[in-house]
Amino acid sequence: MFKPLDPLLHSELRLAVMSLLISVEEADFVYIKEQTGATAGNLSVQIDKLSAANYIEVEKKFVGKRPCTSCRVTQKGVEAFDQYVNNLKTYLKVK
Repeated sequence: MFKPLDPLLHSELRLAVMSLLISVEEADFVYIKEQTGATAGNLSVQIDKLSAANYIEVEKKFVGKRPCTSCRVTQKGVEAFDQYVNNLKTYLKVK
């Protein structure tokens, strides 16, 4: 039987962001933007959605005079990502 996929993670860009953050302790906005190929505006919106769901934590600070936004995945985000992957496997019939 097919299990439901989390609609928040089923977006290509949000899934890419979560995939990146799962594999690192934290990543800054510029790195995520470069790795995903997203525009700054679209990435900002998707990060806000993940943050609102408490899947990621966002820290905004200044490094010198430059703004720096960094993101890290939360425990809730790790659990949601793992559940998404496991549910996706039911579609692929991979156990």
